[in-house]
Amino acid sequence: MRNIKTKIVFILLTLFFFVQANAQCAMCRAVLESEEGQSTAQGVNNGIVYLMAIPYLLIGGIGLAIYLKFFRTKKG
Repeated sequence: MRNIKTKIVFILLTLFFFVQANAQCAMCRAVLESEEGQSTAQGVNNGIVYLMAIPYLLIGGIGLAIYLKFFRTKKG
């Protein structure tokens, strides 16, 4: 029981303390930094982060489906 609580606390602390990173290639950064308002740069940066997150969500969903199929305890 103590081990599970330790894991939960570790995960929560990890989620609360994160570092914001810019996810732009060098060419995108050079083109977008020349702009005055930087709103386009922020939009491109957010789009890259969203595109990066999709594969992780898909693999996580498949992993969850496999876990639920094979490791769920059967009642009855």
